[in-house]
Amino acid sequence: MFSANQQESPPLYYNKITCKRLNDGELLFVCGDSRHLSAAFLHPFLYLSQAMCQNLGDLRVTGPLKDMNFSIPEGGGVRFIYQFTSEPPAVSFRATGEKDGIIDIVPRTGILFLNGSLDWETKAVHRLQVESLDEKGNTVKGPYTVTIYVEDINDNPPEFDQIKYTGVVRQNSRPGKPFMYIHATDRDDPTTPHAQLTYSILHHFPNPYKEMLFQINNVTGAISPSKMGSYYLDPQKQDTFTLVVTVRDMAGMTTNAFTSSADVVITVKESLWKAPPTIRIQENSTQVHPVNISQVHSNEPDVIYDIFEKEKLSRLPFSIDQNGVIYVTEPLDREKKDTYAFFVVTKDNTGELVDKPLHIHVIVEDINDNPPVCERALTVIEVQENEGAGSNIGTLIATDMDEENTLNSRLRFKIESQVPAVPTSNLFFIQQDTGILQLTSRSLNKRIASNYSLKVLVSDEVFQTICDVQVHVIDINDQIPIFEKSDYHNVTVAESLPVGTVILEIQATDGDEPGTGSSYIIYQMKEGDPNNTFIIETDSETNRGFVKVNKALDFEATPVYNLVINATNPEPLVLGVQYNSSSLTLFKVFVTNVDEPPVFHKTVYKGEVSEDIPVNTLVMTVEAYDPEGDTVRYSLKGDVRKWLRIDSTTGQIYTASTLDREQEEMYTVEVVASDPSGSSETLPLDVNDNPPLLAMDYPPFFCHPLSGGERALIQADDADEQWWYSTFTFSLADDMNTRNNWEISKVNATHAYLSPKHANFEEKVYNVPVIINDNGKPPLERKVNLEVNICKCSSEKSCFIEVQREHSWPTTGQAIGILFGVLLIIGSCYCFITLKKKKKQCM
Repeated sequence: MFSANQQESPPLYYNKITCKRLNDGELLFVCGDSRHLSAAFLHPFLYLSQAMCQNLGDLRVTGPLKDMNFSIPEGGGVRFIYQFTSEPPAVSFRATGEKDGIIDIVPRTGILFLNGSLDWETKAVHRLQVESLDEKGNTVKGPYTVTIYVEDINDNPPEFDQIKYTGVVRQNSRPGKPFMYIHATDRDDPTTPHAQLTYSILHHFPNPYKEMLFQINNVTGAISPSKMGSYYLDPQKQDTFTLVVTVRDMAGMTTNAFTSSADVVITVKESLWKAPPTIRIQENSTQVHPVNISQVHSNEPDVIYDIFEKEKLSRLPFSIDQNGVIYVTEPLDREKKDTYAFFVVTKDNTGELVDKPLHIHVIVEDINDNPPVCERALTVIEVQENEGAGSNIGTLIATDMDEENTLNSRLRFKIESQVPAVPTSNLFFIQQDTGILQLTSRSLNKRIASNYSLKVLVSDEVFQTICDVQVHVIDINDQIPIFEKSDYHNVTVAESLPVGTVILEIQATDGDEPGTGSSYIIYQMKEGDPNNTFIIETDSETNRGFVKVNKALDFEATPVYNLVINATNPEPLVLGVQYNSSSLTLFKVFVTNVDEPPVFHKTVYKGEVSEDIPVNTLVMTVEAYDPEGDTVRYSLKGDVRKWLRIDSTTGQIYTASTLDREQEEMYTVEVVASDPSGSSETLPLDVNDNPPLLAMDYPPFFCHPLSGGERALIQADDADEQWWYSTFTFSLADDMNTRNNWEISKVNATHAYLSPKHANFEEKVYNVPVIINDNGKPPLERKVNLEVNICKCSSEKSCFIEVQREHSWPTTGQAIGILFGVLLIIGSCYCFITLKKKKKQCM
């Protein structure tokens, strides 16, 4: 223990302060009464004394003099830092360097202390030199470097670099594209959250919508239109907005953060980025290309303009320069393409879009650059010689590739010449705007001229074309067909006569011009053939008619046909001329009966019986009828094993002896249904004596772990021969474990799906008992233990490891193999022992 009154300087300060060292090495300062000191001398030391007493808990570390570093938070007032212990002959300490009137040391005790507050913003590091001195003031140890690092505390609010900000935004600006920035600073340590700033919009005046029209990047302070703002900003409705923007330090993560605010006044201006009106370009321009056709302006400076094709063309005949000027690069042809659509876009230097794409629409305007074109090289028109004046006899069709419904494609028609010019040169007239040809008078006469050639001038406002028209004068249909016979009497045919057989040739003549519709004859059954049993074909050169059988004859249905045949022309008769009895003829057909064999009601009779049924069991009944109505008798043919018998009257077939499918895999007989002529029909039979079984190359598997929804296809088969498709019924064995884990669903007659009911299966082989029934009479059943693998799968969805099978008894083949292996081992051992014994005997 030592007392402060033992110190020499300053004695008045220490005589009332004593220091005790406790067991743990800490110092305890005892504060006494200092009232006897003079006020002038006492004040600074009294303050320190009181501070020392009040901050007694801060002095907890002492140690020898050496180089040391201290980190001390800024502010906080008078505090102890450290106490250096003296080693004889040292009796005091001295501190020099960057004390700045704040840091000092008590010479006699070595206590390093603060007599004021540190300030990080003023000085972040203080570097001192401390040394110990002897009684004469000579250096004993040191100087040693003591560095005090001032720790920053959040004691400065952020400050904007402007009191008020102003900015300009264009209507329809792209959302998220900044148009201005705000900036704030914080005097605190930038490496700490104290100076990490976060920006936000506090108020938005006015705010006519539910969402703000502007947004701010909370880190960079960039202000841009929101998605709503990009759509709704309109200077015609509101051209000025005021935003109250705040900035918070501590990264905005605590309520104790300092906050500052500033006003941002934003002016909305009309968008420069607008699509031009529809651009119209005249086709086949003779100007020097490229030609300036329009210009666009971005809302942002220094953008890169580009064209984006809407249509996939081999080459787009448009370009744009970096001033937004749009050019057409070559003459356009409206007849090849009359409209174009593309987009103009702006990008920044990173390739990102700046503005919304503008849709550009170009219409190619027509000029009269196409002559009229005749639809046909020669237009042929037929007109009857009795056509009256003003009759429309046909239309000349011509086209123009210029734009429809414009003067460029308006066509006019005019007859230039008529050859021959008889009986007059103006027999024909053509309507100027429609191309419809008309007769000017009733003057056509085939005997004077059978053909006329016309040259028709077709013109638009610039071009002319000559089209050729040929007018054929055809004879009028003023003669009716006349049969050479009014009655062809009758013909007798058998009902078995094949369809297509000609049974009669008929002939009528027509006095009109040969080879025309006025003279061609069409023969038809006018009466007596309601079912079209017969048909008449005409030879186009001779007009001879051939009556053919069109449908099978049936004596029982119709034994006699009384036919009335008429002859007509495809061309209408002229007014005043009518068909009469001369164009009619009579014809009678007698059909004779042919004895037809009985006919079975079915083409094949199918039956299925078990091979172990008793003798005299009814297998099936066959039935036939005779077209003539005669009695049908039944018999069997080919029953070599005498297994069947048939009732000759009823057609009922019975077993005559025991059946055995193993003796005859397919037992076929013929059932004969006979009238006086006789006939037969084959009746196939198969005995169903084999139960169904699974027909699968490999057992089903599911990939582990199951995800739900899996299913495996299983198939059944039957060794029995069947004359129709086999049908099987699938089910699961009626036990709780099987029904809780598996389900089966039918796919078709031979297939079904097996599905797990849940996904909680282990990796192993499961035996699933499946029951299969066939459709035999009686049906047979087989129960199969279906092995289902639950296994890990490869990427190809197949098992890549052999799944460990459950323990079970070996199959018959496995048992034989095991027995053979055991006998082989026993035999080898026996031979070895025998040889060894013989060897010993020899020795």
